[in-house]
Amino acid sequence: MNSYSTDHELWSGVVADDSHAFALLYERYWKKLYQTARYYLKDDAAAEEITHDVFVSLWEKRASSNIQNFRHYIQATARYHVYKYLKAAKVNCVEYLEQFPETPALQVYNIAPDKLGYEQLESQLAGLLKDLPRRCQEIFWLSRVNHLSNQEIADKLHISKRTVENQITTALKALRVAYPPFMLALMISRLL
Repeated sequence: MNSYSTDHELWSGVVADDSHAFALLYERYWKKLYQTARYYLKDDAAAEEITHDVFVSLWEKRASSNIQNFRHYIQATARYHVYKYLKAAKVNCVEYLEQFPETPALQVYNIAPDKLGYEQLESQLAGLLKDLPRRCQEIFWLSRVNHLSNQEIADKLHISKRTVENQITTALKALRVAYPPFMLALMISRLL
């Protein structure tokens, strides 16, 4: 057999224990397998090890393997070995992390109930303010919900700071009359 033999002819020689045919197949495919493994693993040593493992596996299973298309078979085998290597690397990573001593758990705080409460508060506020003039609602909302200063609101709406203060006072009076317990919640949310 020579280097011009087909893959099928060379594989037939390998099945018949011809080490020269095996060496020719190795020379024909080792570089491509190595480059493929290196591409996925980004590690020269691992790629070399996988290339070696693929060919060792082929030699050991030569009698029992019924290979029709050698090129496709060896590519699939290489992919399998890369996959197996990556899977083992992930398992080793987990095992390595398990070797660390336990650290105190981080305190986790669930903000969902607070967020729902805040959204309910906003909804109630919008309902209570609905009878006020639109501009008064807008100014109050910018002040108490968006936390803008009176001067920032005045600049944004192109009105005087005194007008902003008057509108906020009007809204607070309306809220005090309409729903006194709401004022306590509003004061607490303003402090936060």
